[in-house]
Amino acid sequence: MLGQTQAVGLNAFAARVVDVQASISSGLPGFSVTGNPDASVREARDRVRAAIRNSGLSFPELKVTVALSPADMPKVGSGFDLAMAVAILAATDQVASEMLASTVFLGELGLDGRLRPIRGVLPAVIAARQAGYRRAVVPIETIAEAALVEGMDVGGASDLGEVTRWLEGDHVLDTVHAAPVTQAPPVPDMADVVGQHEARYALEIAAAGAHHVLMTGPPGIGKTMLARRLPGILPPLGLEDSLEVTAIHSLVGELSPGRPLITEPPFVAPHHSSSTTALLGGGTGFARPGAVSKAHRGVLFLDECAEMGSHVLESLREPLEDGEVRVPRRDGVATYPARFQLILAANPCPCAPAHDVDCVCSAVVRRRYLGKLSGPLMDRVDIRVRMDPPGNTALMSGSGESSAEVRTRVTAARAAAVERWSEFGWRTNAEVPGSALRQKFPLPPEVLRPIELFLRDGRVTARGADRALRLAWTLCDLRGAERPVEDDVAQALLYRDRGASW
Repeated sequence: MLGQTQAVGLNAFAARVVDVQASISSGLPGFSVTGNPDASVREARDRVRAAIRNSGLSFPELKVTVALSPADMPKVGSGFDLAMAVAILAATDQVASEMLASTVFLGELGLDGRLRPIRGVLPAVIAARQAGYRRAVVPIETIAEAALVEGMDVGGASDLGEVTRWLEGDHVLDTVHAAPVTQAPPVPDMADVVGQHEARYALEIAAAGAHHVLMTGPPGIGKTMLARRLPGILPPLGLEDSLEVTAIHSLVGELSPGRPLITEPPFVAPHHSSSTTALLGGGTGFARPGAVSKAHRGVLFLDECAEMGSHVLESLREPLEDGEVRVPRRDGVATYPARFQLILAANPCPCAPAHDVDCVCSAVVRRRYLGKLSGPLMDRVDIRVRMDPPGNTALMSGSGESSAEVRTRVTAARAAAVERWSEFGWRTNAEVPGSALRQKFPLPPEVLRPIELFLRDGRVTARGADRALRLAWTLCDLRGAERPVEDDVAQALLYRDRGASW
C-alpha cells in the first residue's frame, strides 16, 4: 500500500517541493523515515503516530516506511509532519481525494493532533506556486502569511482531524485567522532632531541613493537619534520587495500574525558585541539569516562600531559589494539576499568626552581606536559626517522638517534613478557598477576634473572614484537636474574625504 503527498523543504532562502511517500508493508511493526532527514524530522515518527491515534484515526501495526524525495536534499525542521501523516492515511485508505496530487501540506503536529505553526511558510508557499501547485494547507496561525501569495488556494487548519474531513469533502478550511490586527510601531520623526543640519542633509542624500554612511562625534550628540529616523524618510517597499523581506523574517520566525506583510524598510541594530555568525547568519543545522539579511531593503545600524571586532566588521565587505551573503555549509552554500543600507556610528576616541578639548587619549590611541574601520571597508562608505555639539540657539529653536517632507524629496530622487537605470535592472544609484557610470552616461572632462585631481593626489582609490560618481548622480537627482555638474562631483568627493578628520 502506497500513499503520496507533497511538502516543501527549505534550504536557507531556497525552497523546493518534496515528495512524501508512505509505504505500508508486512513485517515487524516499525516506522522509519528515509531521505536525508535531520533529528527533528526523524523525531516526527513519534509525533505523527500519536497525532493519528489521538485524532480518532488508525495507525497501522505494520512496517511503515516514509521516503522524502529528492533524497540528496537535506530535510530540516518539523514542517513535514502533516504531509507524512496524510501520506500514511492515504496509504491505509483512511483518506481518498483527488486533491492530494495538487496540494502541498505544511505544518508540525502535536501529540494531540493539533497543527502547530512553523517558520518559513511564505517562501514555502511561493516555491509551491512556482512548482505548479495551486493549493496549500497550512496551520491556521500562518494563514495570513500564506495568503499573501497570489494564485494559491490556501486553507488553514487547526488539527489533523480538520484536514482529513476536508479531504473527504465534509469540511471547509478557514481562509482567515481571527488574530487581532496590530499596527506597525511608529517610526520616529525627523522633526525631533534639532540642529545637525549637515548630518540631516547627509542622511537625506544617503536615503535618495541608498548610500552607506559613517557618523562620528561625541556621545549624546544625536548619531543614534538620526539613524533611527532614516527608515521614515525611505520610500515604502514595493510589493515584490515586501514579499522578499517578509519571507526572510518568516524564516527567522519574527512575523506577527496580526501584521503578516512588511511594507516599510526594516531597521536592524545588532549589539556591538555581536559575532560574525549573528551578523551574516549561520548556526548549527539550518543556516538561519543574520542581521544583514534581516536588514534587506532596509537599514543596518551598527552603533559603537569601533567597539566591534575587526574581523566582524571586515565580514561586511562582500555583502556590501554583492548584495547577498553566502554561508558555507557541509552540504553546500546557503545564500541570502542582503541589499541593505549600512549606517555606522562611532565616538572619536575611547574616552569619548562631551567636548573634544577634554580628550585624554594620545594621537596613537585615537588612530588605533578607529583603525578597526579598515581602508577597504571605508572605501565602500560613500558619506562620512563629523558631528559637533549644537549651539544653545539650535537647541532652543523649533523643530526642523518632518520625515514626510524629506521623504517626498527622497522619493522623487529615487524615481529619477529608477527611470534612468530601469532598463539595466538597477533601482538605486548605489547599485550601478562603475563601468556603467562611465559608459552608459559619460560625463564631460570638465565635470570629472575634481576626481582626476583626487586620483592624482592619491586621496581616492579607483573604487572610491566610482562611488563618488554614484554620489554625484544622487546629488543631481535631489536637485532635479538631468546631469551632474562639477560642483556635484566636488561635493561628493568632500563627503568621502572627511574621513581624514578622524
